[in-house]
Amino acid sequence: MIFPRRQFLHLAVGAVALSAGSRIARAQTYPSRPVRVIVGFPASNASDTVARLTAQRLSERLGQAFVIENRPGAGGNIGAETAVNALPDGYTLLLISPSAAANATLYDNLSFNFIRDIAAVAGVASAPYVLVVNSSFPAKTVPELIAYAKANPGQVNMASAGNGSLSHMCGELFMTMAGVTMVHVPYRGSFMPDLLAGQVPVVFSPISLAVDYVRTGKLRGLAVTTATRHPALPDIPPVAEFLPGYEASGWYGIGAPKSTSVEIIDSLNKQITAALAEPEMKTRLGDIGAVPMPMSPTAFGSFVAAETEKWGKVIRAANIKPD
Repeated sequence: MIFPRRQFLHLAVGAVALSAGSRIARAQTYPSRPVRVIVGFPASNASDTVARLTAQRLSERLGQAFVIENRPGAGGNIGAETAVNALPDGYTLLLISPSAAANATLYDNLSFNFIRDIAAVAGVASAPYVLVVNSSFPAKTVPELIAYAKANPGQVNMASAGNGSLSHMCGELFMTMAGVTMVHVPYRGSFMPDLLAGQVPVVFSPISLAVDYVRTGKLRGLAVTTATRHPALPDIPPVAEFLPGYEASGWYGIGAPKSTSVEIIDSLNKQITAALAEPEMKTRLGDIGAVPMPMSPTAFGSFVAAETEKWGKVIRAANIKPD
């Protein structure tokens, strides 16, 4: 059958409108069943805590369960791969943290490209690390630590949560910028008992883990890793006051499999951003030393790409290998 030109154009416009209308309808009815949020780390990890706070608020705001699914292993890669291979229907989300940015360089044979295969949905929170030393360690300031490390090259032990962990990379960045050498001591479990006992004197620790020890004088806080002071430890200066340009933080966000519809991503971003503005959410994040980090999908995608490039350079320069 041959349609007149005018009738054909009406049909074409109608088809486009119907397609757009279908996408909008899907976004408006989303979610119609439970959504799983994959976390590539065990329960009670900081990533897990942020994911649960976010999932709870999304469940309350959208009227469907957002269920945490812990898939630990390989520094978060098992969880990431699970999300990459999931259907891009909005019913699988991924909690993203700095491990994703590091793993792109740290692991040679990943079956996926994180930047290509995961769509950025929203930033959620950021949390600084804090440079702490055992209370008996002679250095009381960052300049004193640098001077001590230079006077005792290779004799100061620096603990971390493992090879390629953010605590490790914070330390490597510090050593590069300060021109010092400390001995990296990676831990599979908690480094805190040995740090408190003085067996390892230096660590870049998540602020949530160290803040109470610093406040009670069991550890000495020398600097926070953010560009400015942090409200949880307002008397402690940033590393950047002594090493201009130094900045590093833990951060968390939400991603989805590539090809997830723009309408669903935008809807989730709107709900997450609104939740982050709520006083209760700010308080809950503050309890773990974090602050809201709302970002558009585009801004969060650019942020993850920049973090991947930044930590890739550190990993290559220090020749860091996975555990």
